[in-house]
This record gives sequence, structure tokens and C-alpha cells, in this order.
Amino acid sequence: MTYDELIERLDPAVYQSLKLAIELGKWPDGRKVSDEQRSTCMEAVLYYETKHNIPESERVGYIDRNKSGGGAQGPDDETSTIRILN
Repeated sequence: MTYDELIERLDPAVYQSLKLAIELGKWPDGRKVSDEQRSTCMEAVLYYETKHNIPESERVGYIDRNKSGGGAQGPDDETSTIRILN
């Protein structure tokens, strides 16, 4: 099975679990996620989102530069919201 086929068949629950492991830095059983595992998980999550046409606004790392209120200041001093893993 190729990496592409693996991502195509990845269960949405596993995708969510990978996102949570990246966010928390640990697996569901409490073991620490290593740097290499985190990198591999992030690659799989990003690839999954692309392959499964997840809307851009729902993807990991999405920055909404048009949203006002409670976010980091953008390069043009406009309010920005960064969507990390939820």
C-alpha cells in the first residue's frame, strides 16, 4: 500500500486522533509523542485535509485575516485569528 492509498483510506476518527495527539503532545494512552512522530502525524493530517477536500477554513494552520475580535495582530494591523488544531 502506498502512502497516498493509506491517506485515502484513513478513517476520520483516526484523523481526529492524530490531530489531538499533535495538539496535546501525547497519545490516548498517555505516552509522549516524539518529535519524529509529531512530524509524521502533521504530514499525514495535512495530506488528509488536502486529499479529502476539507474546506480551507477548517484546516490545521488556517489563518482568518478577515475575522475581527480577539486574535493576534496581522501584518497590516488587522485582527487575525489563527486556527491551529480544532
